[in-house]
Amino acid sequence: MKAGAGVAAVAALGLALFAGAAGLGFAIARRLTAPPSGRVYSLTVRGIMRHEGHDAVVLDRNPSTVATGVYNLWLEGGGWVRLGPVVGEDAGTVTRLVESTEPADGLAVGQRASWSGIYYRDPADAGLHAENVVVETLVGPAPAWLIRPTANATNVWAIHIHGLASPRAGTLRGVKVAADAGFVSLVVTYRNDGEGPMAGSGRSTLGVTETDDVRAAVRFAIAHGARRIVLFGWSMGGAIALQVAADEEFKGVIDRLILDSPVLDWSATIAANCARVGLAPQVGVLARPWLQCGPLARLVGSRSAVPLRRFNWIARATMLSVPTLIFQGVDDTSSPPAVAYRLARLRSESVQLETFRANHTLGWNSDSGRWQRQALEWLGERTLQP
Repeated sequence: MKAGAGVAAVAALGLALFAGAAGLGFAIARRLTAPPSGRVYSLTVRGIMRHEGHDAVVLDRNPSTVATGVYNLWLEGGGWVRLGPVVGEDAGTVTRLVESTEPADGLAVGQRASWSGIYYRDPADAGLHAENVVVETLVGPAPAWLIRPTANATNVWAIHIHGLASPRAGTLRGVKVAADAGFVSLVVTYRNDGEGPMAGSGRSTLGVTETDDVRAAVRFAIAHGARRIVLFGWSMGGAIALQVAADEEFKGVIDRLILDSPVLDWSATIAANCARVGLAPQVGVLARPWLQCGPLARLVGSRSAVPLRRFNWIARATMLSVPTLIFQGVDDTSSPPAVAYRLARLRSESVQLETFRANHTLGWNSDSGRWQRQALEWLGERTLQP
């Protein structure tokens, strides 16, 4: 082979590798910012049996179905099954107690189902009375649930912020704690979450523009009598809560944070999610240019670039001044526990970390009594009453 041909071959290989890497980074960025999609019904009801006078359902064994605690099955075609503890298992299946089914006769062998930690369908299902209200944002009206406690009401409000590709109903696990503490709760939506206003291509900006909508919710709460506000943030909702709490506008108003499986560093979260789907975690760096560079972000379909450093609370640890309680699953495959441990060490005077043997946002499900008790104790000891 002539030297010129060899150089050309190497150059072609280099270009091919570059194109492949760029394409993979583009695909990761597209997947991460994608609009909410329908549920995946990856489980099959293998059997229904009786256990000590109660129905029990047989499912394929996997890390989710064997997990300790209480969960739900969403049934394909409609329906909802609230699941209790494991009552039997073998090498291939697990049997869990059925606590309730909606509709009552909706469970059948052979049905396809989706596993979920979202325990309550709506406020009424959680035993809460909600008023439907609207928070006006820069991109349109965002529906919200306004939930007042039945007794011992204070002028402290709790604003509940759901995560990426998760409905607001998932935050109801924390709303019950806020109600027990006597707080008024505002359960918000934000742009492009499937319930809030549609903006641009419908893609997420990983908290950049969504934070503006939560700022509007804080202003709504203040306008309606809130003197102090506690932010409850789940996953990406935790990243949003941290951004809002750092705003000078709300200094002295944002009282405390309760974060469950928060995104504390998007770069670490992207790497973890790459590993979760079978990629090397290092390939997550390939998505960064597609997120951080404005022109590339627009090619991905996002209206705004994502300044990843702004969401890195290890780098910004000294800016975290609001007392923060973090619930973190040690088996979390999305928000790496190591990041939460590190932040708690860096800000030990203001961050309290509580761990659960659970995956992402499933600490409550794994031990709801402990989750609720610790949250209430923390609020009771630390929340400043105006």
